[in-house]
Amino acid sequence: MNSYKRNHFWRCISLKDGHVHTAFCPHGTNDKIDDYIQKALQLGYSEITFAEHAPLPEGFIDPTPLQDSAMAPEDLDSYFQTIAEAKKKYAGKIKINTGFEIDFIEGFEGQTADFLNKYGPLLDDGVLSVHFLKNESGTYDCLDYSPDHFGKMVEAYGSVEKVHRHYYQTVLKSILADLGPYKPKRIGHVTLANKFQLKYQLRNDCTDEIIEIMEKVSELGYELDYNGAGTAKPLCREPYPPEWVISEAKKRGIQLVYGSDAHQAKELGQGLEFMGIKK
Repeated sequence: MNSYKRNHFWRCISLKDGHVHTAFCPHGTNDKIDDYIQKALQLGYSEITFAEHAPLPEGFIDPTPLQDSAMAPEDLDSYFQTIAEAKKKYAGKIKINTGFEIDFIEGFEGQTADFLNKYGPLLDDGVLSVHFLKNESGTYDCLDYSPDHFGKMVEAYGSVEKVHRHYYQTVLKSILADLGPYKPKRIGHVTLANKFQLKYQLRNDCTDEIIEIMEKVSELGYELDYNGAGTAKPLCREPYPPEWVISEAKKRGIQLVYGSDAHQAKELGQGLEFMGIKK
């Protein structure tokens, strides 16, 4: 997609940020919801989805060192209340959506469906993402935790390519999984495996696996998260997904929804320059 066509494509989309985190995220920020919304208004957003990391499934042990990947279950009521208050306060100024970023974790599909059946009726929007990969030993790795941990995964799997392929296979499983009627239909940061690509370079870019994902997303009428966070990552420096995947999505009529994946208010709008939109 050339620069003119790319910029025209994105300008046809109203400026919704469909992937924003909050202070309820333990690896995020203390910025208040008001800080996010004021920044969103400054950027000209018409709509924003607070898609906090939903509590991890009961029985799943967070493999990250600080076990801080998701919000605590005891914070759910406060989360819903905080967003409900913001909706009232900013009514008529910006559309605010209550959402979650739901982790697809292989082997915990039933628990995830149960959670969605309980809380799905309270949601306006959502994102379905893969961060955790089940390995051959039956334990889990957090794919995007750190460059060093990614390197350990490469050693364990045998190559960078094998890590990437396992990630895309798991993304495909997330798309095919029966998580009930409230399953999010937007797939988060579909090329997250590229987060450390400038240090761990691929010889083959898993084109076949990604095309298979695009075909299934198109067939099911799902959306893709156009995630700007990768542009700010020093070992990535491109959005999730990159331009060639955007082209493939466009060919198939797949809707892309911009998501800053902001974990603090100042990160709202990251990656917009790539879309040809000035902040």
